[in-house]
Amino acid sequence: MSIQDELKKLSEKIKQYRDEARVQLHLAREDIKDEWDDLEQDWERFRSKLDKILHNTEDASQEARQTARQLGEDLKSGYQKIRDKLK
Repeated sequence: MSIQDELKKLSEKIKQYRDEARVQLHLAREDIKDEWDDLEQDWERFRSKLDKILHNTEDASQEARQTARQLGEDLKSGYQKIRDKLK
C-alpha cells in the first residue's frame, strides 16, 4: 500500500470518528439541556420556598426548613454534575 493510500485511509477513518463525535456531542448537549431545564424548575421552587422561610422565620416549620435544605443540596449536586460534564 502506498503512502497516499495509507493517508487516504487514515483521512477516511478520522472523518468517520469526527462525524461520530459530532453526533455524540449534539446528543450530549441535548441531554445536558434537558437536565438544565429540569434544574431550573427546581431552582424556582427552591427560591420560592426559601423566600417564604426567610420572610417567616418564626412561622417556618422545621419540616419546611429541612425540605428547603434538601432541595438546595439536590440542586447543588445537579448543577455540579452539569458543570463537570461541560469540563
